[in-house]
Amino acid sequence: MTVLPDGLPLADEFPDVTRDEWHRLVEGVLRKTGASDATGASAEAALATEVEDGITVRPLYTSQDAPQDPGHSGYPGFAPYLRGARPAGSAASGWDVRQRHAHPDAGTTNRAVLADLENGAGSVWLAVGEGGMAVDALPEALTGVYLDLAPVVLDAGAGFEAAARALLRLYGDRQVPPHAALGNLGADPLGLVARTGRDADLPAHLAAAADLAATCYRDHRGVRALTVDALPYHEAGGGVAQELGCSLAAGVAYLRALTGAGMTVEAACAELEFRYAATADQFTTIAKLRAARRLWARVAEACGATTASPECAQRQHAVTSPVMMTRRDPWVNMLRTTVASLAAGIGGADAVTVLPFDSAIGLPDDFARRIARNTSTILLEESGLARVIDPAGGSWYVESLTEEICRAAWAWFQEIERAGGLAAALASGLVRDRLAATWERRSRDLARRKEPITGVSEFPNLAEPPVTREAAPERPGGGLPRVRRDEAYEALRARSDAHLADRGARPRVFLAALGPAAVHTARASFAANLFQAGGIEAVQEPATVDAESVAEAFAASGASVACLCSSDTVYAEQAVAVAERLKAAGAARVLLAGRPGTLQAEYERAGVDGFVFAGCDAVEVLSSALDIMGVR
Repeated sequence: MTVLPDGLPLADEFPDVTRDEWHRLVEGVLRKTGASDATGASAEAALATEVEDGITVRPLYTSQDAPQDPGHSGYPGFAPYLRGARPAGSAASGWDVRQRHAHPDAGTTNRAVLADLENGAGSVWLAVGEGGMAVDALPEALTGVYLDLAPVVLDAGAGFEAAARALLRLYGDRQVPPHAALGNLGADPLGLVARTGRDADLPAHLAAAADLAATCYRDHRGVRALTVDALPYHEAGGGVAQELGCSLAAGVAYLRALTGAGMTVEAACAELEFRYAATADQFTTIAKLRAARRLWARVAEACGATTASPECAQRQHAVTSPVMMTRRDPWVNMLRTTVASLAAGIGGADAVTVLPFDSAIGLPDDFARRIARNTSTILLEESGLARVIDPAGGSWYVESLTEEICRAAWAWFQEIERAGGLAAALASGLVRDRLAATWERRSRDLARRKEPITGVSEFPNLAEPPVTREAAPERPGGGLPRVRRDEAYEALRARSDAHLADRGARPRVFLAALGPAAVHTARASFAANLFQAGGIEAVQEPATVDAESVAEAFAASGASVACLCSSDTVYAEQAVAVAERLKAAGAARVLLAGRPGTLQAEYERAGVDGFVFAGCDAVEVLSSALDIMGVR
């Protein structure tokens, strides 16, 4: 509360407002808009939004909504580590800016690595083996890199043991003192099963990972052996709680393997680093990372660890979500990754990787790498985000959301454990089926543009030339699928591109705008935006038509599909006659921009085949339109 110099609180000038008073205001707005006649708490519930995994975001949060358990948050650097793994957070040096390198040529990789480290990156993430460069090229790729200053993180898939041994040898060859070596060997046997679907080598891989962990804990305390990578579950369409639950199950499996090989629980925890996706849903990302630390502290405690030991604090590596990256209008990805990296930093991630804006297209160029690297630099150096420890702590919304995510993730984790653990849940299809169901629900929202994709499903630019890049190496597959938010619209645009290459023009839709511009512009703009999302060029020549001129204008447009655009009032006066003339002129399909109303049957008898409106299944509308246009 702000207090004036004479001790008078500013809040005293304003009357207290109760939740009931707010409910009454909400009731009035809902009635006025016709959205609902709900009253009281039901009116508040009408404004709530279910995001994913049964997690609901409410329109209002107060102190009554914050978790009441006094031990819920703790202090930064102390169990349950919800507020951060270290007492000072990232305030001293910021988070580790970690750049990923997947170019198969070691010389090219080396030049990119040095450029990153010289210009703000703090560590290097290398794809080695399948999906990257050869293992024996590691020395060349790391030429000139001070291995006692810049941590090296490996991503070697099935070849993790050979890559890890090669890196450990390199530390010796470069005369790096064992205690000074930094990095992560990247062993993730269960992540490999999730990616490839192959589990025959899982026992051998777990044994190799345990041996590497013992070596690192004994000789290289600055090097962690295992990565608990949650990206396979996120990239398969999983929700935030499913991503966390799978990571907890993988972490527990690794604790069992490492303690079974003779390590203590605390030592085993010290060998794990968790990798999570950071999305442009900033509050969910912030709450997810906070929840992950709290949940892992609970796991460590249940396994018998002394949670006061800093080794039990979860170390986190956040990567901007590959699922949200688009191939069309990729420049918008810069905005997405900026919000995601901001959320990752505020959420307390120890290391953050910003994927270059062109990473969904192929291997990034130097400009894209620089922008990705500088995103964190600006957030750290100019915005000073790391200077405040757990800046979201105490927010009623964030604390409540963190609690909800914790409960949902823990329930999913327990279900996996009841199924026999993550390996068994992957083998039985439990994980695949549950993630697929989540993605199916999200796909419906994407198709209806309830979850809009700027530059793809909203405000697409058909005239923009495509961005091309050198193809990236194929990554291991065969297990859980990799999905993208833009995939349905990308398929539609690909059909349009093929038609353009074959015919010299894109498929077209004729917009029959009725009445003056002030009346038809809103729906004409909506329709044009909708059709362009499927690669269909909207033609509105002349600007306004009527029953007498529409046939000639339609014939001149070269389209086979037409869409009426105007107000409901004008539709009642002109739609029937215009639709009949369009059908007579040979329109294979006539659509009307607007929701079906009381005149739906009359419009359909006149030849209107369908209606397009906010919330309609845009993918179905566009796909069927392309079918009718003969676009394959």
